[in-house]
Amino acid sequence: MLDYFTAEMLARAQFAFTVAFHIIFPAFTIGLASYLAVLEALWLKTGDDNYLVTFKYWVKIFAVTFGMGVVSGLVMSYQFGTNWAVFSDKAGPVIGPLLGYEVLSAFFLEAGFLGIMLFGMQRVGRKLHFAATLMVAFGTLFSAFWILSVNSWMQTPAGYAINEAGQYVAADWWAVVFNPSFPYRLVHMVLAAYLTTAFVVGGVGAWHLLKDRDNRPARIMFSMALWMAAIVAPIQILAGDMHGLNTLEHQPQKVAAMEGHYETEKGVPFILFGIPNDAEERMDYAIKIPYATSLILTHELDGEVKGLKDWPRSERPPVGIVFYAFRIMVGLGLLMAGLGLWGLWARARGKLYDSPLLKKAAVVMGPAGFIAVLAGWVVTEVGRQPYTIYGLLRTADSISPLGAPAVATSLAVFAIVYFTVFGTGVVYILRLMRLTPGATTEGPQAGQPALPAGTTPVAAYLETTRDKPAE
Repeated sequence: MLDYFTAEMLARAQFAFTVAFHIIFPAFTIGLASYLAVLEALWLKTGDDNYLVTFKYWVKIFAVTFGMGVVSGLVMSYQFGTNWAVFSDKAGPVIGPLLGYEVLSAFFLEAGFLGIMLFGMQRVGRKLHFAATLMVAFGTLFSAFWILSVNSWMQTPAGYAINEAGQYVAADWWAVVFNPSFPYRLVHMVLAAYLTTAFVVGGVGAWHLLKDRDNRPARIMFSMALWMAAIVAPIQILAGDMHGLNTLEHQPQKVAAMEGHYETEKGVPFILFGIPNDAEERMDYAIKIPYATSLILTHELDGEVKGLKDWPRSERPPVGIVFYAFRIMVGLGLLMAGLGLWGLWARARGKLYDSPLLKKAAVVMGPAGFIAVLAGWVVTEVGRQPYTIYGLLRTADSISPLGAPAVATSLAVFAIVYFTVFGTGVVYILRLMRLTPGATTEGPQAGQPALPAGTTPVAAYLETTRDKPAE
């Protein structure tokens, strides 16, 4: 058993641990920034101050989440040099510039306008403040653009050449950035971020409506979230199907692991549940829907789908974790669409705010987006194994020359620090969410003194809420 914990496996576990913590914050801020822009636009258009109250409620949560996302993202970049030096050397000429573009364009755009969004409403005027909010929202989307481009290139490398030093260099930057899987993955991830935010907002709104069904800001949250679920969840299912077909074209081993099929055959059923048996190369206790996988992947009932046995074991991803993570993601996506349809039905009957069961379901589904995003990234990253750059550079050949004890020590330190720091941050966010919308609408007012020298906008904004008790 101890032989399993090699430096490679521990380094993979460390990166998986840090990226799992990190991804939940951008997945929330991408959607939340756009939600804040919509709220401010509705306030400017209608003059209804309830939209402003809702904006001020969520902008505090955005500030905390944004700060934690930045910090957790910085740690990941250091691991390229410490644990994955060979990967960094070989892929650096392609990966480095793309990550640099993300910092120079997207992050600077977010950071440059964040202070205005948090503190500028009484100082720069409504229209200019709204422009700043739009820039922050656009910055989060631009950041997703570059990060997804990097990751997609690792999944479907294109536009590269190999120099004399054995490094991958860009021969065509357009082909590198807009690689074959990038458009599908970008759309899929952005929609996932919007759904994640919608279900958090809807869950918080529902929780407060269970205590006070007449709270107007909570009603706004609940109604807008269910509109988003009803509209975006079905679109996400369609986008996911297109993404799956693209994956089948470029990474068929991953699709075979997702579906849990070992044999190449026609008229392939969809396995709802089973237990992958790699030793015997079969799926035990499988519950199947006849012909469904062939219909989904080939759009024909008797379409042929390749099984894992078409590739040697050394070229297959781990089946079990990919198989189960895929079903978690798809199952939650269907539940999201179902809750959206439930909301439409209740709205059509004029009873959107009257059903305690609908509100409780929304509360329960509040974290669903985060779980689905994590499951999706597990499918994406574990399904790419045994490669870091698919088909070009194997994971075993990408690691730094480190011993297992050194990686294990740093992993333990990361675990302690992350659970302490980010666990505290998450608890604080939950405390902010417990505050009744409209009861705490403090924000920057005209005539307030300027920020002390050296104080960042996020730090100052946290100071405004530091002593506010949870209800």
